Amino acid sequence: MLFRRTLMTAALVAGGLLASTGALAQFAERTIKFTNGVNEDHPVGVGVKKMQEVLAAKTGGKMKIAAFWGGAAGGDLPATQALRAGTQEMVCTSSSPLVGIVKELGAFDLPFLFGSEKEADAVLDGPAGEYFNKKLEAAGLVNLAYWENGFRNLTNSKKPVAKAEDFEGVKLRVMQNNIFLDSFKTLGANAVPMAFGEVFTALETRTIDGQENPFVTIETSKFSEVQKYLSVTRHAYTPFLILYSKKLWDQLNPQEQAVLREAAKEGQKVQREANRALNEKSLASLRKTMTVNEVSAAEQKRMLEKVKPVYDKNVPNIGSEAVGVVTDALKKARGG
Repeated sequence: MLFRRTLMTAALVAGGLLASTGALAQFAERTIKFTNGVNEDHPVGVGVKKMQEVLAAKTGGKMKIAAFWGGAAGGDLPATQALRAGTQEMVCTSSSPLVGIVKELGAFDLPFLFGSEKEADAVLDGPAGEYFNKKLEAAGLVNLAYWENGFRNLTNSKKPVAKAEDFEGVKLRVMQNNIFLDSFKTLGANAVPMAFGEVFTALETRTIDGQENPFVTIETSKFSEVQKYLSVTRHAYTPFLILYSKKLWDQLNPQEQAVLREAAKEGQKVQREANRALNEKSLASLRKTMTVNEVSAAEQKRMLEKVKPVYDKNVPNIGSEAVGVVTDALKKARGG
């Protein structure tokens, strides 16, 4: 009896090992190149670490991510084009540089679109997010998950910006993006397109008066050393996208695809959480060295009214369908 029980136990263990080995056999040995423009200490680093942990656990270490930080392997746009060509696997990029590839992503650059992170999550993680994913796939890009870059806020060396009229006369660096240019020009600022790497020196030499970015970027870029005022405008919310080359994606089997999606979703949870916690920490730190003012909801509404011409001008270029998808999702998120 004991001998038979021992044989049965051995058979069960062997069966389990075979099943486990069979499951792992579905995964090929792969080292996936993952590039982005932020540094490893950014919350994106937390998300990537989580992805690496999930892949290690689910594939027995067969699928690995080799991450390149701080633009070490090139900028986001060239990397995205490499994905489309099938010469690189993955990139984490914000939506703004991709507007030239998928014009509908310009919807996320429209000013004062989102009121909170909760609204952004509801839109991006629902049918609206899937709408943009299909547009990306048609352009040769598979979006595994929406992570967070966050709300952008204004700094300058001249004055607090508390109302729409305060933008007048402020020479402001903006991203090389037509919607951002139009938005700040319409608000009365002297908007200057400039590469990010040039911003600190331009602020230090007073070539420009100010710039706009999330709190984490403002702190880590040490803009507080050359800027006096921080205005919490929350004028735009930018998502990060975790993109995979469609050409290379189609070479993966369904199990490999599924585990990559799972890893990106698990990464999303910790990345968003870390980003929001770090933003609060960065704001608290910036308050110690800068004059900080909050822009009231009423003034944000006035600013939105003032930039309505930006919507009128750019919605036809973005596509009214795409903007409608986002605004409909927002109404639903707001209980409308």
